[in-house]
Formats: sequence, C-alpha cells, structure tokens
Amino acid sequence: MTEFEGVVQALSQALTKRGYETLTPVQQSMLGPELIQADILVSAQTGSGKTVAFGIAIAPEILGDSGHFTPASTPLGLIVAPTRELALQVKAELHWLYAETGVSFASCVGGMNMSDERRALKKGAHIVVGTPGRLRDHIERGSFDTTGLKAVVLDEADQMLDLGFRDDLEYILKSSPKERRTLMFSATVPRSIETLAKRYQRDAVRVTTASDQTQHLDIDYRAMTVAPNDIENAIVNVLRYFDAKNALVFCGTRAAVNRMTSRFNNRGFSVVSLSGELSQNERTHALQAMRDGRARVCVATDVAARGLDLPNLELVIHAEIPKNRETLLHRSGRTGRAGRKGTCALIVPHNWRKRTERLLSSAKIDATWEKPPTAEAVMMRDHERLLTDPSLTEPLSDVETTFAQELLSRHSAEHIAAAFIRQHFSEQAAPEELIDSAPPPERPRRSHDDFGDSVWFSLSVGREQSAEPRWLLPTLCRAGHITNKDIGAIRVQANESFVEIKAEAADLFLEALGPGAKLEKTISVSRLDEPPVLSNEPAPRSNRGKRPTRDRSDSRDHRGDRESRPARSDRGDRGDREDHGNRDAPRSKKSGYPKNKPAVQIKPKPKPKASDDARGDKRDDTKVERRDDKKPWDKPIKKSKLNKGKKNKKYQANLAKARTQDGGGDKTGATPLRRKKPKKA
Repeated sequence: MTEFEGVVQALSQALTKRGYETLTPVQQSMLGPELIQADILVSAQTGSGKTVAFGIAIAPEILGDSGHFTPASTPLGLIVAPTRELALQVKAELHWLYAETGVSFASCVGGMNMSDERRALKKGAHIVVGTPGRLRDHIERGSFDTTGLKAVVLDEADQMLDLGFRDDLEYILKSSPKERRTLMFSATVPRSIETLAKRYQRDAVRVTTASDQTQHLDIDYRAMTVAPNDIENAIVNVLRYFDAKNALVFCGTRAAVNRMTSRFNNRGFSVVSLSGELSQNERTHALQAMRDGRARVCVATDVAARGLDLPNLELVIHAEIPKNRETLLHRSGRTGRAGRKGTCALIVPHNWRKRTERLLSSAKIDATWEKPPTAEAVMMRDHERLLTDPSLTEPLSDVETTFAQELLSRHSAEHIAAAFIRQHFSEQAAPEELIDSAPPPERPRRSHDDFGDSVWFSLSVGREQSAEPRWLLPTLCRAGHITNKDIGAIRVQANESFVEIKAEAADLFLEALGPGAKLEKTISVSRLDEPPVLSNEPAPRSNRGKRPTRDRSDSRDHRGDRESRPARSDRGDRGDREDHGNRDAPRSKKSGYPKNKPAVQIKPKPKPKASDDARGDKRDDTKVERRDDKKPWDKPIKKSKLNKGKKNKKYQANLAKARTQDGGGDKTGATPLRRKKPKKA
C-alpha cells in the first residue's frame, strides 16, 4: 500500500485505491511546510491534477484533527468554477477523494432545480461546489450561509474574470469570513488575477511548477496551412487521418458550432455539439455520449468546453484561431491530461500565418508547420490501420473457422477480402479533395539593378510647386503613354524633379508629349544626357496650417514704453460715470442698457433740402429716439384695437336712445351713418 507523506490519512487511502503511485508536481507542491494555512496563488499547466491538488490542500482546515467530518450546520468549504460542466466534474473528482471522510456535498449550478439545491444546503453540506451566479443567488436569498466557511477555492480563476464574473466573485468573497483561507488555481495568471489576489488574499504565496515554464510535453502541436475557403474540408481530413476515439473541435461562435455540427452529421460522423444555448440536460447527455462512445466528435465553443476532462480525448482541433495565448492553452489543455498523449491541430488560413506564429511564440509553443492530410494520405493511413488491426491476428473460434471454410468454398479469397474492405470503409466518411494549399508567392522586391538601361528626364516643377511622386507618376503615365513599370526613380528637388524612364520607352514618351514637350500644359520636360546630381538637403516640412510669425518688437514701437505712459489718473477726464448709468444695474439682453433708465440713442439727421429752407420750416438738427425696454414678444397694441370696445358701447347706447325717443320703433336712418376716417398718407 502506497503512503503519501503529508496527505491526510483518509485522502491517502483514497489515492491508493484510485491507483495513484506518485503525485504530480502541482499536487506535491501543496504539501510544502510554507503553504500550511497560507493563501495560495497557483499557476500550473492544464491536466496537471489541480483538482486533486486543492482537495489535498484544504483538507486540514475543513477536516480538523479527527480526519472525519461531523454533522455541520453551515458549509466548511467552497469551490467556485466557471461552468456547470466543470463544477459537476470537480464535485465528482472530490467525491472519490473524500469518500472515506463521510463528506456531504451540495452543488449550486445554473440550469438545475434551485429547490433541490436549497434542500441539500439545508440538510447540512460540508463542501459546496457551484458557479458564481447561482452561488450569489443562494447567498442573497439566505439559503447559503457563508459564515462558517474555512476555505474558498477559485478554480480557473482567470476564465471566470474573462466571462464577466468579477462582481459575483467579489460579492462571494466579501460575504465569507475574513479568517478564511483563499486558494486560486489557474493555468495562466494575468494581471487581473494578481489584482484580485492582492485584494482578497492575505500574503498569498505564488506557486509555479517547473513544467509551467515549458511547452506541454504530452501535446503534439501541429499548425496546418489551408486555403481560407477550404477550412471545413481540411477538418474532415484531419478527423479521418487521426481517427481519434474522442475529438474536440473548437469554434468561436454558436452559429459556427451549429453549421459545423450539421456538416459533420451529413458526412457520417457521430457528432454532438456543446454551446451556451443548450440546456443543462442536453449538455449532460452530449458529454455522456462522448464518454460512453456513442459520439466521437464534439463541436464546442470556448466557454462551454472550459475545463472539460474527457478520458479518451486524443485530438483537439482549432477550427478558428484563438484570440490570445490563454484561450489557446485552455483549449489545447483538454487533451494530454494525466500523462496521456494528445494532438492539437491548428487550422491556419494563409492570411493568418504571421498572426498565428506570434500567438504560438507568446505561448512558448513550438508547433510543426505542415499541410493538412490529403485524400491520398487519408486512404494510405486507413490501409495501415487495417493491416495492423488486432482482429486479424486473433485466434479463430470453432464457429468462425467453420463459417470461414464455407465462404472459401463458395468464393475466392480475393473476393472475400474485397468484400471485407468495402464493408469496412463504407461506415467511414470519404476524405475531401483539398485545393492546392500552397501560400501565395510573395511579391519580389524590385531593386534598381533590375530596372536595366534608363534615361533621365527633368521636369520644371519641384517641392516649392507642391510636386509629389504620387501625382507625378499617374501624370507621366497618362501623358507619355507608358506604364508604371517603365518608370523608375522619381526624385523631387526644390525647383525641379527628375524622372527615370526605361531606355526603350524614352522615345515613345517624348513622341507622346509632342514638339512642345509639355506636361499639363505648364510643366516643361527635357531629356538629360547623364544622371542628375541630386542635392542631399532634406525636404522642408510643410508650412500649411502654421500662422505667420509676427515681429512683436516692431509692432509695439508706436505704443511707447510702459514706463513713459502716463498713469491712469493723468489720462484725462473720461466724464462722469453716472451719466452713463449704473454699471451694477441689470442689463437688458436686447439693448445692453440698464433697465432702470430709458435708453437714449441720438442719431444725426441728414441736412435739409434747399426747398425746405426756402419755406422757412424750422427743423432740429437732431432727432431723439427713445426705445422703451420691452421684450421681443411684447408687441405694441394698435390704437384701433384699444378703442374698438369703447366705440361699440357708444354706438349701442346711441341706438338705444333713438329707439326710446321714437316710441321703440326700429326706423331706418334713426342713427346717422358713420363714415370711416380717411387713412393718413
């Protein structure tokens, strides 16, 4: 019986029953004396046994000295995971690890019956495993009492932050006792995790295993370059070539998952999908189908497959390149777990080659670059697997021997073998014919030596005339009937520019310009006998947008020195300020004058005509206009409207008086006619 030194006795027995002979590096690091009762921030590779590691680490706090659980009124340990599948997986892993301790578990994950979870918490659970959102719901409703927690574990902490669970995590940590022990486990430790650790951990010890600094040795990374429109066909060939027991294909969106799942179903693959739009029951059935062999391919998104551990997962395919190194490591880490070997294939379009190289470099991964398997390569691999099939070398039973002799008596051996081959390959999808996946050739850079013999021309336009090669080039091609391949160097100087043209196109160029040798009717072109001598003066910066510099020393000469100017008291009488109104009085928005005095504006009147003087009209030289302080909406009321009501009353009174005098009769003409006053001209 193997004994694990430093591990609680009950957990050591469970490890031995499980078949453990040695602990992984991250599990062994949890037994260090400096980590006893200390907060820990652990960074380790995926598949390195982190679940068992934090199960061993928290055992002394929640078990106590007895090594066995007693009935508890409140939970003692809490494990938080980013997804439902990972939470249930952690619960199953800890269940066998604590099987000898009399532990009681409760799971709180989204998509499950909340009433059942509430009853499990009420019965008295020692360890609670859940997702951040559902755990917060239980805490807010009062069904989860966190006052007795002694240890809190955040599994895949970096991914919980990426998924937007920061507020929920902070709420859970704030509601738990300050004396708790907090452990954070993650495959990567970005700055956001370090910030969270500083805020909610006390003097946390950083644990980084030696294997975390190097590439995952159990994963074979392969980068396969394909044409952008041939990605799905390449994935079909990769699945057929490796023929893995379980394969996981990662996509970036739910729509891509649905499209690829439908495509693989049509091609004859036993495939299931895993995305956030599925219910918990559907996701559980999909994973169970992968575990029991009813399905061999799972198409999933990043979030849904976070932290999954499928025992027979041998192949991971990145249908879409991950956005960052953390996602790449988490995706690839679904294979090559617990010492098992795995293959990770990245399907790289040609235009993503440089980007993928930078991604692999940042993740410290040395991948093998190759082309995806062709249809011929897939068929050859099928033949190799068929020839090495163990069923061909197994001994025959009596029934099989009798039936084999009967087949040989009726058919030849070749016909029987051919029928066997057809039957074997009929159950498999046919490989795809791929487009030639050779990347587009890089355009060779032209050097001056490759241009050949040339002739130089001078143009009567330069930098001072805003000459630039970007508009000189099309002008030369248009006017000279040549192409840009016939034009070499263009050198723009201060007052002229020099252009290099191939020798065989020089005569055609001059002929197209005509006898005047003009460009755009204003630019003169002349042929040079030898290459020009270019000046090395740098081109001046453009002066557009700069304000002209003003010489302030000259502009102030007429103002005199400040010392020679008279003081304010000696600058003359400016008049009585009271004549201009009170400055502190409120101003009118319309006139700008004080409201407490009418605004007076004096305008000079034009000189009177000679005829007016002859008549002896007396006119003032000035006209005084007074503007009352009125609002724009206060329109003056016409006089006729003011007196309209009075006139009507007077008319009715005269009419009544006339009727009374004439005995009440209504006689026409009793009231004199009213004539309208003529309008003034």
